[in-house]
Amino acid sequence: MVFENKFIQQRIEKAELLKREGINPYSNDSRRDTTIEKFLYVNTDIAHTENKRDENRCYTLSGRIKLFRIMGKASFIQIEDESGVLQVYVARDNIGENFYNETFKKNIEVGDIVEVSGYPFVTGQGELSLHADKLRLLTKAIAPLPEKFHGITDKETRYRKRYLDLIMNADVRKTFQIRSKVISLTRRFFEDKGFLEVETPMMHPIAGGANAKPFVTHHNALGIDRYLRIAPELYLKRLIVGGFEAVFEINRNFRNEGMDATHNPEFTSIEFYWAYKTYKDLIEITKEYFTYLFDHLNLPTKLPYGEMEVDFSRFSEVPLIESLTTIGGVPQDIVNDKEKIVAFLKSKNIVVKDGLNLGQLQGELFDEFVEEKLINPTFITEYPVEISPLARRSDVNPAITERFELFIAGREIANAFSELNDPVDQLQRFEAQGAAKENGDDEAHEMDLDFIEALSYGMAPTAGQGIGIDRLVMLLTNEHSIRDVLLFPAMKPLHNEEKNEETI
Repeated sequence: MVFENKFIQQRIEKAELLKREGINPYSNDSRRDTTIEKFLYVNTDIAHTENKRDENRCYTLSGRIKLFRIMGKASFIQIEDESGVLQVYVARDNIGENFYNETFKKNIEVGDIVEVSGYPFVTGQGELSLHADKLRLLTKAIAPLPEKFHGITDKETRYRKRYLDLIMNADVRKTFQIRSKVISLTRRFFEDKGFLEVETPMMHPIAGGANAKPFVTHHNALGIDRYLRIAPELYLKRLIVGGFEAVFEINRNFRNEGMDATHNPEFTSIEFYWAYKTYKDLIEITKEYFTYLFDHLNLPTKLPYGEMEVDFSRFSEVPLIESLTTIGGVPQDIVNDKEKIVAFLKSKNIVVKDGLNLGQLQGELFDEFVEEKLINPTFITEYPVEISPLARRSDVNPAITERFELFIAGREIANAFSELNDPVDQLQRFEAQGAAKENGDDEAHEMDLDFIEALSYGMAPTAGQGIGIDRLVMLLTNEHSIRDVLLFPAMKPLHNEEKNEETI
């Protein structure tokens, strides 16, 4: 049964009583003329006036009641809007005895959204407040808020009922305000650099652009299956073939894989492609991008992340094979020998899949012994060709690619490379990926003949990069679970959600 909670029933009865008194508990004619933040800012001088008040200044504000303290003929309430918190003094003699005693004290409570009008004054405790001469209910909350001082401590509840989490926790709202700013600044940065923002399909005929397991859906009108995109890469590179020279997309991607502290089935990233540039140019623009973000977010270059401190002014570059020994401590004599790598991994009680090639095994070494040690921003470069199916081979050493991944605080933040534009080489890479899929690798890249055809018309030398927005925001806000930077993260259904019979 919906609304069976007795406290909700009591609040519903109060809402009905207000209606009978001619008060609309869900009005839609707010006359707010300022925000709490602006009110507090423009009235700071009141504290220095003789009477510490100015009855000639009149403001109308709106917000949710977060605290209600009744003191006989007068009360203090605390209201909150998106910009801040304000104390409001409500006196019987100012708003009317009948309204104060019968409506305000009995039927308005914590959680309700109200509109208050009055003048600024400073209390005896030195707090800038609003002296109300009018109070009006805008929205009656029929569900009571959690107890103020304990709030919502259960993580599951916070994620499932994000609206309640946002009501109770100003810090959570701040995290998502920062996230919004990061996305806005990212767009502005690339536009200022001359990049064109584009939109590419969300449903793909082939699960391409990255090595990942896709979500499958069915297109009824066409009568065929489609894949939710795991990456927009191949479509963006088609645009480079078509003549655009700098494009980007802030995109939502979907990968049908496990969930943990850094992975969610749907996530946000920016991918950008830049003609006549190499991965070395991307290293430089990435440094510029971080400087731009930090300047516009007013962040210090050294940020805490858990027990670590990350110095964003110290970027370094290390080739992957070199990092295995210099950072991971892997013996030099094994890093280029398949059998020795397998024996070494097994000696460390690490399970090794059968059939891995040398490049894949080197990737395993990196994942196990290097990645978590990369605290300050580090560009790991020169990846093996076997684990880089879309990256251009090095002219100096064809066994490696012109690729980097950026790691910060032990986590991958970005992936980039000089793009492979040789259609014959690309075809052979796809064929190798197809063989890997037949051998059980369900994340291997599928053949995309249309993309091969696009490359055959000629793609200018190009560099491309993807940056994970979710993980970046985690770094900037010192959050350690991706769920804390996603407004509505993926959650396992509750029993009553599966039956669509949730009760409140």
